Amino acid sequence: MTRPTKADLAAAAEVTLPDVIGSDLRVLFVGINPGLYSAATGHHFARPGNRFWPALHRSGFTDHQLDPAQQMSLLDVGLGITNIVSRASARADELSAAELVAGGEALAAKAARWRPRWVAVVGMTAYRTAYRRPKATVGPQDHLLGASRVWVLPNPSGLNAHYTPVTLAAAFAELRAVAG
Repeated sequence: MTRPTKADLAAAAEVTLPDVIGSDLRVLFVGINPGLYSAATGHHFARPGNRFWPALHRSGFTDHQLDPAQQMSLLDVGLGITNIVSRASARADELSAAELVAGGEALAAKAARWRPRWVAVVGMTAYRTAYRRPKATVGPQDHLLGASRVWVLPNPSGLNAHYTPVTLAAAFAELRAVAG
């Protein structure tokens, strides 16, 4: 995968990424929104240093570490990816609370349509805002999106210093243990 240039990144602002989604998913992973790097490359969690793909593998969801360009192969193992907010931005803190709430409503509709067993929101602060649940913690939640159970995972960004690669993979592994 060719690294995007500064011009590519600037042009990616407001771009949306297509979902990696289908029927019969075990888990639909939900990012906050695409970063400019992901939007420029067309692949979810594509920025070097993002720990989503290593955590997915180390937790046992995949038998080898996938490259972001292989994202469509997730469907073969019953996994998918979408975002709470579809538009790309340089940083998640550029999103308004209203955008997150509207994105949460759109995600609920998507979950009702596709009916994954689990919806795993990858980012606790975004989840808290989108669903007005300020005390939510990492792990299973007490509400459904459509018929789907909800699980909150830590943000895999390299900027999330609260989780190391090992503890992030362990958090993903807890979900994998119940999701199969």
